[in-house]
Amino acid sequence: MPTLQALRPFAHREYRVLIAALAISIFGSGMWAVAMVYQVIHLGGGPLELSLVATAGSIGLVAFVLAGGIAADRVPQRLLIIAVEGANLAVIAAISGLAMAGWLQLWHLAVGSFVLGVGAAFFFPAYSAILPRILPPEDLLAANGMEGTMRPILQQAAGPAVAGVVVAALSPSHAVTGVATCHLLAFIVLNFLGRHALDAPHNGADGGAHAGSDADAGATSHAKTSFFHDLREGISYTIRTPWLLWTLLWACVSVLFLIGPIEVLMPFVVRDQLGGDSRMFGFLLAVMGVGGAVGSLVTASLKLPRRYLTVMMVSWGAGSLPLAAVGILDSFWTVAAAMFVWGATGSVGMVIWGTLLQRRVPSHLLGRVSSLDFFVSLALMPISMALAGPAAEVFPIWAIFLAAGVVCPVLAVIAMIAARMPADELAHPLDRQVAVERTTAAGD
Repeated sequence: MPTLQALRPFAHREYRVLIAALAISIFGSGMWAVAMVYQVIHLGGGPLELSLVATAGSIGLVAFVLAGGIAADRVPQRLLIIAVEGANLAVIAAISGLAMAGWLQLWHLAVGSFVLGVGAAFFFPAYSAILPRILPPEDLLAANGMEGTMRPILQQAAGPAVAGVVVAALSPSHAVTGVATCHLLAFIVLNFLGRHALDAPHNGADGGAHAGSDADAGATSHAKTSFFHDLREGISYTIRTPWLLWTLLWACVSVLFLIGPIEVLMPFVVRDQLGGDSRMFGFLLAVMGVGGAVGSLVTASLKLPRRYLTVMMVSWGAGSLPLAAVGILDSFWTVAAAMFVWGATGSVGMVIWGTLLQRRVPSHLLGRVSSLDFFVSLALMPISMALAGPAAEVFPIWAIFLAAGVVCPVLAVIAMIAARMPADELAHPLDRQVAVERTTAAGD
């Protein structure tokens, strides 16, 4: 049954521990997004101070995400994840204590936000790399879909909602204490990850007996090589692997064209075309999040499609098309439908993409390749948002949305043709257990 397919990863104890800790942690992150805002306001800060605190977190994430990927390939992922959660707990607990004592200052929040960003830079590559160690390859799609379902519900909806209630009923400092409690619980749960998971195969698809030797060789070489050598190795593999390279190139363009209009220009679409206010804008973002959760859950409930690269790129490309009309629509429900479709199709592609990294990238390179994926997306997000405002001064908003909605599907087709994705997915079927692509064969 499709529903049982989505629940299959829960049959594995290590996954149950990991996903429980992740759920608690991202719920806390959702609370922090609201608690931090009102803590800044409580201290007398305005938009500038809030921007500085938020930017500190982004800087920490972008500056260290490549290092996080290399660490995930060098350091046991279990220990890395536990260490990051411990650091998050220490930072939030310190901020909570300072707030309760009345000693908290804005610079404390900025430093804390920076450290949390650094922690995220190390956590997510390690999380991506540890999943293939604790799950068989046929369960990775469901696991990635479960995370994609859980994240918008907990981080974008439930966490902020609970924090808002706590702030209104008590104070921002109490909400920060709630965040600290979440990280404490996540830290405790993570310590139940079995140490034997470190000795598990890096992926059932690694090729049986070769898997151990490949992983050992990778670990040995990492102990003797420099940071920049490891980084070059990850970049070199990406460049020589067409499906990987062209997907990342498409992601660069899509982030540049889409994120700015959604984050910066959509509020003006709501105000000028739909006659709405901040509540309508927030509801549209919530609809997008619901679409993402639905798309992730549906994908998790099905088997990985045989034409996985085609389905991924068509989902992303076709899912961007409704955004082309956002700038001319004057009905709230049609805009909401476009946002739902974009959220749902985007999640379908992301769940497949995360599974492909875990199934087809050699295990000793997975952390670095995952971090390159994060870096490409994160580095261009602020650029896209910075360009959206000036672009709206030169071009009408409808033209900007039209360009975004048309360029992304066209480039998705170009990427599929340039990387020969239809032939590649048939040459590397994932509906049966196959060997992970070797670095030496990446350019074939």
